[in-house]
Amino acid sequence: METCPIMQIVFRRAQLADLPAIVALLADDALGQQREDASSPTNPKYVDAFQAILADANQLQMVATANDEVIGSLQLSFIPGLARKGAWRGQIEAVRIAATHRGSGVGQQMFEWAIGQCRARGCDLVQLTTDKTRSDAHRFYERLGFVGSHLGYKLML
Repeated sequence: METCPIMQIVFRRAQLADLPAIVALLADDALGQQREDASSPTNPKYVDAFQAILADANQLQMVATANDEVIGSLQLSFIPGLARKGAWRGQIEAVRIAATHRGSGVGQQMFEWAIGQCRARGCDLVQLTTDKTRSDAHRFYERLGFVGSHLGYKLML
């Protein structure tokens, strides 16, 4: 009888070498296929954005890896504000899990890690936005304790 080795997941700050894998994750669904560019070489706009994230102490692009392969990613922003008595917010965005690892618990582990980062930075709340069409994601976020408390708007420029 063969035993399957336990998959060790590592959460870390993304490096430039991870960028093509991150972009591929962003493009790996119906919405992403419409708005992302996973061609090679990596579109310079992604490189510029990644460099800006690295240079900003209030931004964190993270990856989840297994066997040195990027299997998940999210961006975490730490936002100061005057509302709520000067509360800091952790904003989680661009959450993606590789199709082969969806439903495996990686997403929950990523969120636990991200929420821990927010606590360590003294955030009073964690927030996120999600596309209205992502009903599976909505159920996932609600299971984690997030509440759909606000309606968000975007203006494309």
